[in-house]
Amino acid sequence: MSSSHTPAHPPLRSFGRIKSRAIKPRQAALFDTLLPGIAVPDPKAGPIDPAALMPEARGVWLEIGFGGGEHLAEQAGRHPDMLMIGCEPFLNGVASALRHVEERDLRNVRLHADDARDVMTALPDASLDRVMILFPDPWHKARHNKRRLVQNETAAEIARLLKPGGVVRFVTDWADYAEWALDKFEQTSGLVRVPSPDDDWTAPWADHVVTRYEEKRLGDTTPLFMEFRRA
Repeated sequence: MSSSHTPAHPPLRSFGRIKSRAIKPRQAALFDTLLPGIAVPDPKAGPIDPAALMPEARGVWLEIGFGGGEHLAEQAGRHPDMLMIGCEPFLNGVASALRHVEERDLRNVRLHADDARDVMTALPDASLDRVMILFPDPWHKARHNKRRLVQNETAAEIARLLKPGGVVRFVTDWADYAEWALDKFEQTSGLVRVPSPDDDWTAPWADHVVTRYEEKRLGDTTPLFMEFRRA
Protein backbone atom coordinates (compact mmCIF):
# COMPACT_ATOMS: atom_id res chain seq x y z
CA MET A 1 0.00 0.00 0.00
CA SER A 2 1.24 3.47 -0.78
CA SER A 3 2.70 5.40 2.14
CA SER A 4 1.02 8.61 0.99
CA HIS A 5 -2.24 9.27 -0.77
CA THR A 6 -4.71 12.06 -1.32
CA PRO A 7 -8.34 11.34 -0.42
CA ALA A 8 -11.00 12.12 -3.02
CA HIS A 9 -12.74 14.41 -0.52
CA PRO A 10 -11.22 15.99 2.60
CA PRO A 11 -12.50 14.31 5.77
CA LEU A 12 -15.00 16.17 7.93
CA ARG A 13 -13.40 18.14 10.73
CA SER A 14 -13.34 15.90 13.81
CA PHE A 15 -12.56 18.66 16.30
CA GLY A 16 -14.30 21.80 17.52
CA ARG A 17 -12.79 25.18 18.34
CA ILE A 18 -9.08 25.71 17.72
CA LYS A 19 -8.62 28.48 20.29
CA SER A 20 -10.45 29.74 23.39
CA ARG A 21 -8.87 32.06 25.94
CA ALA A 22 -5.89 34.26 25.15
CA ILE A 23 -2.60 32.37 25.22
CA LYS A 24 -0.22 33.58 27.91
CA PRO A 25 2.68 35.66 26.54
CA ARG A 26 5.34 33.18 27.70
CA GLN A 27 3.60 30.30 26.00
CA ALA A 28 2.82 32.36 22.90
CA ALA A 29 6.52 33.12 22.55
CA LEU A 30 7.25 29.38 22.37
CA PHE A 31 5.39 29.22 19.06
CA ASP A 32 8.23 31.33 17.64
CA THR A 33 11.19 30.02 19.63
CA LEU A 34 10.53 26.34 20.36
CA LEU A 35 7.92 25.03 17.93
CA PRO A 36 9.88 25.59 14.70
CA GLY A 37 12.60 23.28 15.97
CA ILE A 38 10.30 20.44 17.01
CA ALA A 39 7.50 20.76 14.46
CA VAL A 40 6.66 17.81 12.26
CA PRO A 41 7.45 18.70 8.64
CA ASP A 42 4.47 19.93 6.65
CA PRO A 43 2.65 16.70 5.77
CA LYS A 44 1.08 18.30 2.70
CA ALA A 45 4.56 18.87 1.27
CA GLY A 46 5.34 15.17 0.95
CA PRO A 47 6.01 11.93 2.84
CA ILE A 48 7.34 12.10 6.40
CA ASP A 49 10.24 9.86 7.41
CA PRO A 50 10.13 9.26 11.20
CA ALA A 51 13.77 8.17 11.16
CA ALA A 52 14.74 11.66 10.00
CA LEU A 53 12.92 13.22 12.95
CA MET A 54 14.92 11.28 15.55
CA PRO A 55 17.47 8.87 14.02
CA GLU A 56 18.38 7.29 17.35
CA ALA A 57 14.79 6.50 18.34
CA ARG A 58 14.04 2.89 19.31
CA GLY A 59 10.42 3.26 18.22
CA VAL A 60 7.70 5.77 17.31
CA TRP A 61 4.49 6.61 19.20
CA LEU A 62 1.73 8.86 17.89
CA GLU A 63 -0.79 10.65 20.10
CA ILE A 64 -3.81 11.94 18.21
CA GLY A 65 -5.31 14.94 20.00
CA PHE A 66 -2.98 15.39 22.96
CA GLY A 67 -5.09 18.06 24.68
CA GLY A 68 -2.85 20.00 27.05
CA GLY A 69 0.10 17.70 26.45
CA GLU A 70 0.27 16.25 29.98
CA HIS A 71 0.07 12.64 28.84
CA LEU A 72 2.41 13.17 25.90
CA ALA A 73 5.04 14.89 28.05
CA GLU A 74 4.89 12.28 30.81
CA GLN A 75 5.23 9.39 28.36
CA ALA A 76 8.09 11.20 26.63
CA GLY A 77 9.86 11.66 29.95
CA ARG A 78 9.41 8.00 30.83
CA HIS A 79 10.58 6.80 27.41
CA PRO A 80 13.34 9.12 26.18
CA ASP A 81 14.39 6.56 23.56
CA MET A 82 10.99 6.73 21.87
CA LEU A 83 10.05 9.38 19.32
CA MET A 84 6.75 10.92 20.45
CA ILE A 85 4.71 12.56 17.69
CA GLY A 86 1.80 14.59 19.02
CA CYS A 87 -0.96 16.17 16.94
CA GLU A 88 -3.42 18.72 18.28
CA PRO A 89 -5.35 21.47 16.41
CA PHE A 90 -6.41 23.33 19.60
CA LEU A 91 -3.82 26.09 19.88
CA ASN A 92 -4.20 26.54 23.64
CA GLY A 93 -3.37 22.84 24.01
CA VAL A 94 -0.33 23.21 21.78
CA ALA A 95 0.81 26.16 23.90
CA SER A 96 0.48 24.05 27.04
CA ALA A 97 2.39 21.18 25.44
CA LEU A 98 5.20 23.52 24.41
CA ARG A 99 5.50 24.64 28.03
CA HIS A 100 5.78 21.03 29.19
CA VAL A 101 8.44 20.30 26.57
CA GLU A 102 10.46 23.34 27.56
CA GLU A 103 10.20 22.84 31.32
CA ARG A 104 11.16 19.17 31.12
CA ASP A 105 13.73 19.67 28.35
CA LEU A 106 12.17 16.87 26.32
CA ARG A 107 14.23 16.06 23.24
CA ASN A 108 12.05 13.27 21.83
CA VAL A 109 8.81 15.19 21.15
CA ARG A 110 7.67 16.41 17.74
CA LEU A 111 4.44 18.39 17.38
CA HIS A 112 1.90 19.06 14.65
CA ALA A 113 -0.48 21.92 15.46
CA ASP A 114 -3.25 20.74 13.16
CA ASP A 115 -5.26 17.70 12.03
CA ALA A 116 -3.50 14.41 12.80
CA ARG A 117 -4.97 12.76 9.73
CA ASP A 118 -2.68 14.80 7.47
CA VAL A 119 0.35 13.46 9.31
CA MET A 120 -1.01 9.92 9.22
CA THR A 121 -1.43 10.11 5.45
CA ALA A 122 2.18 11.22 5.06
CA LEU A 123 3.69 8.49 7.26
CA PRO A 124 4.94 5.22 5.70
CA ASP A 125 3.41 1.79 6.21
CA ALA A 126 4.33 -0.04 9.41
CA SER A 127 6.10 2.99 10.90
CA LEU A 128 4.43 3.25 14.33
CA ASP A 129 4.73 1.16 17.49
CA ARG A 130 1.81 2.76 19.29
CA VAL A 131 -1.13 5.03 18.49
CA MET A 132 -2.91 6.73 21.38
CA ILE A 133 -6.37 8.31 21.19
CA LEU A 134 -7.39 9.59 24.60
CA PHE A 135 -10.78 11.24 25.14
CA PRO A 136 -11.42 12.46 21.58
CA ASP A 137 -14.29 14.85 20.91
CA PRO A 138 -17.35 12.58 21.36
CA TRP A 139 -19.71 14.33 18.95
CA HIS A 140 -22.36 12.50 20.94
CA LYS A 141 -25.41 13.78 19.06
CA ALA A 142 -26.37 11.17 16.46
CA ARG A 143 -26.40 13.69 13.62
CA HIS A 144 -22.76 14.56 14.44
CA ASN A 145 -21.43 10.99 14.72
CA LYS A 146 -19.97 11.26 11.23
CA ARG A 147 -17.52 13.84 12.62
CA ARG A 148 -15.99 11.44 15.12
CA LEU A 149 -12.31 10.78 14.64
CA VAL A 150 -12.73 7.01 14.75
CA GLN A 151 -14.32 5.94 11.48
CA ASN A 152 -13.74 2.89 9.31
CA GLU A 153 -11.26 4.86 7.21
CA THR A 154 -9.32 6.10 10.24
CA ALA A 155 -9.14 2.63 11.76
CA ALA A 156 -7.86 1.20 8.47
CA GLU A 157 -5.24 3.95 8.31
CA ILE A 158 -4.09 3.15 11.84
CA ALA A 159 -3.79 -0.53 10.90
CA ARG A 160 -1.65 0.49 7.91
CA LEU A 161 0.65 2.56 10.08
CA LEU A 162 1.19 0.08 12.92
CA LYS A 163 4.10 -2.31 12.87
CA PRO A 164 3.22 -5.98 13.45
CA GLY A 165 2.67 -6.21 17.20
CA GLY A 166 2.07 -2.47 17.48
CA VAL A 167 -0.99 -1.28 19.39
CA VAL A 168 -3.69 1.37 19.25
CA ARG A 169 -5.12 2.55 22.55
CA PHE A 170 -8.48 4.27 22.81
CA VAL A 171 -10.11 5.85 25.88
CA THR A 172 -13.44 7.64 26.17
CA ASP A 173 -15.85 8.59 28.92
CA TRP A 174 -18.86 8.39 26.60
CA ALA A 175 -20.49 4.94 26.51
CA ASP A 176 -21.88 5.35 23.00
CA TYR A 177 -18.46 6.33 21.60
CA ALA A 178 -16.90 3.27 23.25
CA GLU A 179 -19.39 1.02 21.46
CA TRP A 180 -18.87 2.94 18.23
CA ALA A 181 -15.07 2.66 18.39
CA LEU A 182 -15.19 -1.01 19.33
CA ASP A 183 -17.32 -1.69 16.27
CA LYS A 184 -15.00 0.24 13.94
CA PHE A 185 -11.80 -1.35 15.24
CA GLU A 186 -13.25 -4.86 15.27
CA GLN A 187 -14.26 -4.46 11.64
CA THR A 188 -10.73 -3.46 10.65
CA SER A 189 -8.62 -6.15 9.02
CA GLY A 190 -5.34 -6.71 10.83
CA LEU A 191 -6.45 -5.40 14.23
CA VAL A 192 -7.09 -7.82 17.09
CA ARG A 193 -8.53 -6.72 20.42
CA VAL A 194 -6.30 -7.15 23.46
CA PRO A 195 -8.54 -8.36 26.31
CA SER A 196 -8.43 -6.29 29.48
CA PRO A 197 -7.89 -8.09 32.82
CA ASP A 198 -11.14 -9.76 33.88
CA ASP A 199 -12.70 -8.05 30.85
CA ASP A 200 -12.93 -4.87 32.93
CA TRP A 201 -13.12 -1.96 30.49
CA THR A 202 -12.70 0.55 33.32
CA ALA A 203 -9.25 -0.78 34.27
CA PRO A 204 -6.52 1.57 32.97
CA TRP A 205 -3.26 0.27 31.57
CA ALA A 206 -0.36 -0.03 34.01
CA ASP A 207 1.44 2.90 32.37
CA HIS A 208 -1.64 5.09 31.90
CA VAL A 209 -1.24 8.76 32.80
CA VAL A 210 -4.28 10.44 34.38
CA THR A 211 -4.70 14.01 33.14
CA ARG A 212 -6.68 16.92 34.51
CA TYR A 213 -9.17 16.47 31.69
CA GLU A 214 -9.81 12.85 32.70
CA GLU A 215 -10.33 13.89 36.31
CA LYS A 216 -13.13 16.27 35.28
CA ARG A 217 -15.39 13.32 34.34
CA LEU A 218 -17.23 15.24 31.64
CA GLY A 219 -18.77 12.21 29.94
CA ASP A 220 -21.63 9.92 30.86
CA THR A 221 -19.56 6.98 32.11
CA THR A 222 -16.39 6.03 33.93
CA PRO A 223 -13.49 6.12 31.44
CA LEU A 224 -13.47 3.03 29.24
CA PHE A 225 -10.21 1.63 27.93
CA MET A 226 -9.65 -0.56 24.88
CA GLU A 227 -6.56 -1.73 23.05
CA PHE A 228 -6.02 -3.42 19.68
CA ARG A 229 -2.84 -5.07 18.40
CA ARG A 230 -1.67 -5.20 14.79
CA ALA A 231 -1.51 -8.85 13.78
